[in-house]
Amino acid sequence: MRRTRIAIFSLLIVAAASACKKSSKQDPGPSGPPADGTRTQLSLDSLYLYAKETYLWYDVLPDYNTFNPRSFEGSDEYASLQSELFKISQYKINTVTGKPYEYTGGSAPKYSFVEKGNAARGIQGVVDLEGKGNDLGLGTFLVSERSGGPAKWLYVRLVERGSPADKAGITRGCEITKINGAPVVLTNAAVTAALNSSTLSLEFRKPGTTTSVAATLTKTAYTNDPVYTWKVFTNGSKITGYINLGRFSRLTVAKASLQNAFSEFATKGVNNLVIDLRYNGGGYVETFQYLANLIAPASLTDKVMYKEIFNKLLQEGNAPILKAIPLLDENGQQKKDNSGNPLTYANVDFTPARNTFKFKKEGSLGAITNVVFIVTGASASASELTINSLKPHMNVKIMGDTTYGKPVGFFGIGIDKYTVYMSQFTSVNSEDKGEYYAGFAPDYITFDDFTRDFGDPEETSLSKALSYINTGIVTGRDQLLLSNARTVAPVENLQMQAAGAEGFTGLVEDRRVLK
Repeated sequence: MRRTRIAIFSLLIVAAASACKKSSKQDPGPSGPPADGTRTQLSLDSLYLYAKETYLWYDVLPDYNTFNPRSFEGSDEYASLQSELFKISQYKINTVTGKPYEYTGGSAPKYSFVEKGNAARGIQGVVDLEGKGNDLGLGTFLVSERSGGPAKWLYVRLVERGSPADKAGITRGCEITKINGAPVVLTNAAVTAALNSSTLSLEFRKPGTTTSVAATLTKTAYTNDPVYTWKVFTNGSKITGYINLGRFSRLTVAKASLQNAFSEFATKGVNNLVIDLRYNGGGYVETFQYLANLIAPASLTDKVMYKEIFNKLLQEGNAPILKAIPLLDENGQQKKDNSGNPLTYANVDFTPARNTFKFKKEGSLGAITNVVFIVTGASASASELTINSLKPHMNVKIMGDTTYGKPVGFFGIGIDKYTVYMSQFTSVNSEDKGEYYAGFAPDYITFDDFTRDFGDPEETSLSKALSYINTGIVTGRDQLLLSNARTVAPVENLQMQAAGAEGFTGLVEDRRVLK
């Protein structure tokens, strides 16, 4: 069934790309693309034409002849599209920084990207947003004692629920000491290659121990739960619910665990929350909205949560190229109206009024005194949208490090064999605030304690969050107890580098309001 859906969706994408190219041949205009060209040239033309009408910052793009999409043609079509998209993304300047909004200092845009294959199952990291994994289920940190120094340890950063690593009893905080019977080669390339292998033998020490444990992992397909864990902590009248959400997977994947967690919070009288999004790079807007409605009190129902703001052409219905983009359901099938006519993005209403979303209480959790978010530089997009949407209405505090800074989102556009995700809307809260391109700075800087599992009250960020909730003062652990039982201090000198596959970063909006 899954292969059938992908095949159908692939055909639709080809149709969309063909429609775009066909229209450009029929009406090239005084400065439009030539009537013919190579497959790569036509794809480059298509990318430019889509950007010229749907890109958030379309207004600064030059005309076709000045931009010259075909000048990006190389021997590799994928690389050619990436180069062109990077150029497109560097025109709009952020007046605050004096640099492009999508500036990274490298050769890739900060937000927009191209994926090989079709969009139906194209959003993938370690685990895709549909809850499907096909790996060992491990994320790791190479740890150095000082910035720029050589790595000395390899620690488990996260374990995906349901994965081979999870079933083998490996947890965050374990130190990996041997790979395939030999001491770990402490380089990113070596560790990444090992984690991408089909079979892997490990020796590791559990947090705070000196005893080695052996395990052999075999890559396999599994179903993942994006909710890593949830717990309740009681300190007198302060009852705190803690939950760690790894990604905003499709709501049908995440909903059951979110419901179970908040049901337990309500039953136990939770009146404070710690939401751990430290490695959550985003995902589906619908899932963020559901989480926000679980957190929010009933008194916020019908008040503005957030708004999606598209460019002027889309808002005013002046983007004819939208007719080339089929409007698809979650199974990759093109939607139809009540008369059976196929729908495209030209049928969508992009006005701010129709893209304003309001709170609608979910669950039975009562009033919350404090909401503390644990974040890092990997917290992006839907994670930041959650923070921004709740800030005007609740006492929100941020622990950790400055977030990624991604207040934009997209819908996938198929071009031949590829799917392009370019920035197409920005999000603002009820106070019309959403300029967090530099990320959210933490109220309290805390160290990402890789030596303890999520939900451990002694873990640095959580211990300080609980301290704030319980006493109003931020105290807690500032030293790490490594698995060899040697304390390292100060922690700010430690340098961590993620090794292995990374998670998805983005904000996906697949719900559309029709005209």
